[in-house]
Amino acid sequence: MHVTVRSVSTPQLILIAGPYRSNTGNDPELMAANLARLEEAAWPIFRAGHIPMIGEWVALPVLRGADQDEEVFYATAERLLQHCDAVLRLPGESTGADQDVAIAKERGIPVYYDVADVPAA
Repeated sequence: MHVTVRSVSTPQLILIAGPYRSNTGNDPELMAANLARLEEAAWPIFRAGHIPMIGEWVALPVLRGADQDEEVFYATAERLLQHCDAVLRLPGESTGADQDVAIAKERGIPVYYDVADVPAA
């Protein structure tokens, strides 16, 4: 099998979207494990010349002063997508990540479903 390596001219800000709270029952250990899975994609994206971004990196500190966490998570991702050049959708059930993909597609932002598909900068 021949794999074509694509490239883009400038580094992209890539939102890594996938399960964080889904199916955790808000168990902090399960959510931490999900965040670790999201973060596993950060290094390959960085190595490809891009800037990885995970919505929880922004939302979690904001939550400390908020009353409604659901609202903060979704609003953070929506605002981040105004600045992101692409989305990497990792496997797993996640309403928020599905919403990120829908917003990206609506805005014409590329969506990748495997870190290997992210073009090098």
